[in-house]
Amino acid sequence: MTEARVPHPWIALLHERLDALERALLQGDAPGAELASGAVQAALQQAPRTLELKDGHTRDLHAAAQRFTQLRAATLRAAALNERALGSLLPDHLQKPTYQGLGKPGARRYAGA
Repeated sequence: MTEARVPHPWIALLHERLDALERALLQGDAPGAELASGAVQAALQQAPRTLELKDGHTRDLHAAAQRFTQLRAATLRAAALNERALGSLLPDHLQKPTYQGLGKPGARRYAGA
C-alpha cells in the first residue's frame, strides 16, 4: 500500500483559491471572479521558497501551475468576449476614450465650450 501524501499547505491554499475562481467563472459571476482572482494573486505573492516545495511537491506544484494557466486562459477569453459584446452594443465606446485629448495643450475644455 502506498501512503497518501499530504500536499504542502501553500499548494492546498492555492488550489482552494483556484477552485473559487473556477466556480465564479463557470457561474458567470464577474465580481466573484474579480475577488477570486485577487485572492489567487495574494496566494501567489505568499509563495514559499523553492527549496520548501522541492521535496515531493513537484507534481502538486505542476498541477497547480497547469490549473492556473488554464483558468488564466479562460479569464482572458471571457474578457475578450465581453470586449467584443461591448463593441457590438456600444461601438463608439471602444473607438474613442471619453476624455481623449483633455490633457493636451489647446484641447477644448468643457467649462469654456
